[in-house]
Amino acid sequence: MGEAKGSFGSMEEFLKKCEPSGDAAYGALRSLLERLEDPTTRADARIFLSELQKRFESKDASEKCLQTYHFQIQDIFLEQYEGFQKRKKLTMMVIPSIFIPEDWSFTFYEGLNRHPDSIFKDKTVAELGCGNGWISIAIAEKWSPLKVYGLDINPRAVKISWINLYLNALDEKGQPIYDGENKTLLDRVEFHESDLLSYCRDNQIELERIVGCIPQILNPNPDAMSKMITENASEEFLYSLSNYCALQGFVEDQFGLGLIARAVEEGISVIKPLGIMIFNMGGRPGQAVCKRLFERRGLRVNKLWQTKVLQAADTDISALVEIEKNSPHRFEFFMGLVGDQPICARTAWAYAKAGGRISHALSVYSCQLRQPNQVKKIFEFLRNGFHDISSSLDLSFEDDSVADEKIPFLAYLANVLKDISFFPYEPPAGSRRFRSLISGFMRTYHHVPLTADNVVVFPSRTVAIESALRLLSPRLAIVDEQLSRHLPRQWLTSLNIEKTEIGKHSEEAITVIEAPRQSDLMVELIKRLKPEVVVTGMAQFESVTSSSFEHLLDITREIGCRLFLDISDHFELSSLPSSNGVFKYLAGSPLPSHAAIVCGLLKNQVYTDLEVAFVISEEEAIFKALCKTVELLQGNTSIISQYYYGCLFHELLAFQLADRHPPSQRIGEKTRTSEVNGFIGSQKSILDRAELAVNESDESPLVHMDVDQSFLPITRPVRAAIFESFARQNITESETDVTSGIRQLISSSYGYPCDSNTEFIYADCTMALFSKLVLCCIQEGGTLCFPIGSNGNLVSAAKFLNAKIATIPTTPEVGYKLTEKTLTGSLETIKKPWVYISGPTINPTGLLYTNEEISKLLSVCAKFEARVILDTSFSGVEFNTTGFEDWKLGATLDRLSSTNSAFSVSLLGGLFFKMLTGGIKFGFLLINQPSLVETFHSFAGLSKPHNTIKYTVKKLLDVGEEKRGDLLKAISEQREILGNRYKQLKQTLQSCGWEVLEAQAGVSILAKPSVYLGKTIKINKGASTQEVKLDDSNIREAMLRSTGLCINSAAWTGIPGYCRFTIALEDGEFKRALDCISTFKSLVE
Repeated sequence: MGEAKGSFGSMEEFLKKCEPSGDAAYGALRSLLERLEDPTTRADARIFLSELQKRFESKDASEKCLQTYHFQIQDIFLEQYEGFQKRKKLTMMVIPSIFIPEDWSFTFYEGLNRHPDSIFKDKTVAELGCGNGWISIAIAEKWSPLKVYGLDINPRAVKISWINLYLNALDEKGQPIYDGENKTLLDRVEFHESDLLSYCRDNQIELERIVGCIPQILNPNPDAMSKMITENASEEFLYSLSNYCALQGFVEDQFGLGLIARAVEEGISVIKPLGIMIFNMGGRPGQAVCKRLFERRGLRVNKLWQTKVLQAADTDISALVEIEKNSPHRFEFFMGLVGDQPICARTAWAYAKAGGRISHALSVYSCQLRQPNQVKKIFEFLRNGFHDISSSLDLSFEDDSVADEKIPFLAYLANVLKDISFFPYEPPAGSRRFRSLISGFMRTYHHVPLTADNVVVFPSRTVAIESALRLLSPRLAIVDEQLSRHLPRQWLTSLNIEKTEIGKHSEEAITVIEAPRQSDLMVELIKRLKPEVVVTGMAQFESVTSSSFEHLLDITREIGCRLFLDISDHFELSSLPSSNGVFKYLAGSPLPSHAAIVCGLLKNQVYTDLEVAFVISEEEAIFKALCKTVELLQGNTSIISQYYYGCLFHELLAFQLADRHPPSQRIGEKTRTSEVNGFIGSQKSILDRAELAVNESDESPLVHMDVDQSFLPITRPVRAAIFESFARQNITESETDVTSGIRQLISSSYGYPCDSNTEFIYADCTMALFSKLVLCCIQEGGTLCFPIGSNGNLVSAAKFLNAKIATIPTTPEVGYKLTEKTLTGSLETIKKPWVYISGPTINPTGLLYTNEEISKLLSVCAKFEARVILDTSFSGVEFNTTGFEDWKLGATLDRLSSTNSAFSVSLLGGLFFKMLTGGIKFGFLLINQPSLVETFHSFAGLSKPHNTIKYTVKKLLDVGEEKRGDLLKAISEQREILGNRYKQLKQTLQSCGWEVLEAQAGVSILAKPSVYLGKTIKINKGASTQEVKLDDSNIREAMLRSTGLCINSAAWTGIPGYCRFTIALEDGEFKRALDCISTFKSLVE
């Protein structure tokens, strides 16, 4: 054999350079690669490699070369899997510091061959952990992909892969080998140093196929990966990269699958929607664990191939034994290659120690995203600062219909939490977007021409029905027996069916008679009893046609009765909804003014208890009244629940062309409201006088300084907890049990004593809990006592519920706080007093009750055997606490309760200020009086928070108890923001002529427009301009119409002359509000 020689010297000189060590051999090979990369020396270098291979052609010579010169050139036989050039083998070089092809990679290649030939044809492919590059080259040789990117974290592996590419792209004479498309392997394959898919991510390369034969043995040295990975690192360390992977921060780390888990998630970010990922996985963790790794990330899995391989003798599995010792999980090994019964790691370890050979399954999995665009959005969200909750994500679903519902919602929720810095203001009657989606669904699928202003949203069907009955206050109502079970017990036991005085409305005035769900029987009852309100559903057989509905409309119209028809059981959230007689009627005729439609949404595939309800009315007066009623009695409906069902409606509407169908032509006229019984009297006047939400249009957004909600940035812990609550499946009861956290919170914050008799009650919103307490007060014959300067919505709610109300005077000298003297003077003349106290932060004045002050007030209440509602809902954001100490109520309440059994303190609270939860509302109520607990529960129908909300709250309570830095920092920052906002608003108001009350806490400021009273301003009313003389009664409307700023007037605060401004606005909105105040001044001047 002739002596090959080139610019790099003779073969003997080359081998001499390689002989000292593996590092020396690598240096010589790297110089050889430089010659291969240079077109002018490429042919000579390739010829040199051919001669080098011939020098060590036999198997023994090849092994000796590896031992002596630290490299080896060998053939990998493809056998029947020859490529387009009919080559049955590839020529490959290996060095000790990279992974040498063995059973793992051969099995992987066999799995790839299980796919049809078209899988890689003209596709962009990446191979993870390419080693010496043989699989990347084999893919290019066999299937002619557009491009293969061979990626490896080991820089030496990448260099050797390039040498192997030249070895197979050029013939022995150094000439290119062309395929049928006139391309060489050099055109189709590239190798790059990359930590998994970082090269593709950094270069924005979208892939159609990702393949990977990735190590998965749990690293006994988790710190190994923290070393600097360079091509000059030791051979031992570089080789360890091929056999071990460090902890990756995934739940799969415990099974040694963390690196594969990270590869899959990185793959999701760069793979095209219809792309396929193929991975080799050892079966040691168990087949179910391996499969779940993919499925919980939203991938459909197909096992292509499986075999058994012997466990490498030098692999220590003691780490797996330790895992089994500390967990119920069992790994899967086999005794030899023929054993068919799996054994655990501990048994395998013992068997191997005794000289036996153990094996494990080796499988090739192919997987594809089931809803690629949505899953990509979910993982994009998790990558942006929420990786710590990725272990909670579970997108594995046996039922495709469940996946089709939940995955799009998670994607939508991820977008919302990523894109918004705060939850925007939503009308209490329901998000306008959600109401528009409902009306859009009705127009598109049932041809009923509704708008968002025909739809009112409620937390549940039960709440909707009870709210409607409280609004109308009928003498007698007939209610379908399937709908009456959650109505107040007093209504269902009353026998008062005789007519009462016109305009008389009291708790005893409502009598509910239960009726069977059958239209002929219902009609007979209506004719006989002549009720003022009927609430009924329809039997399935009656819902198909409109005749039963029309009959009910006619009979209720004849006697002047209002009808609420429940269609919940027949409403289908489907692209192919069944025929519905009610909708057939509404497509051709308007809904009469005396009738409304009620629908409870429990029609989802995932959460059987996640409910939202809506009421449809085409009568403007009843629509507006229902909007105000839900605001007074419930506050609002969970925005996340609206998001969930809104996503379902959107999915059903998104694929349809807009305005494709002409609007329905309807006939008939509406019945005038005045012809119908009910909705006349005290309830209407209370609603008219209450300062509630201002309805705004999309064209003219308002600035809301009139709502008790924080629009400050949502903290990261809150975002994480919200998303995790929906990302999880099979949440346990203990994970939603918030009681211990609430107990700890109120104990540390207020010192409120809890014992075995303490009842913890939860609701979507504190307003719903307060409403029930008002009903308890009425039931006990009590008088609800409000200090002057109380929250106007609470006072209006009590009036709406017909509570007996007394006002306790307060004075400006003490900032309109209650004092012992004024409280004593008021309670001396009141029987069965119920005293409302807002604290420690007083809403709306923003002052604080000290521990000494509240103790004195409670002592006065105990003296008069009062029941106290202690409302802490607005506390938690104190920005000026000089001289203030946390409450310590325990000793005071224990002392007072021991001497007066009739005295009780019920603690009302929420987390939306304490934990900065933004738009996530959660109310809690603690009652220590057993008789009051019984009375409270007699008023059923409380809208309780869904488990996802309770999971979110528990996570936040746990974070707060751990005193985690990110939450504490966010709370501190937002207190500072509110303190600065208070100063800015105070300065602006004072410069514009307002008298401002000092505040220490909370989210509102009171100010008096002294210089404006008696002056005139021109405001727009419809198409005309009107000149208005300003006074306490019109200052709110004048500011709203002239500037778009919503505030509360003195009618709301209860303090003569003083208006309320809230400060927890988004930064841009707050600046806009300041501008509105200045603009108003200039307009008045």
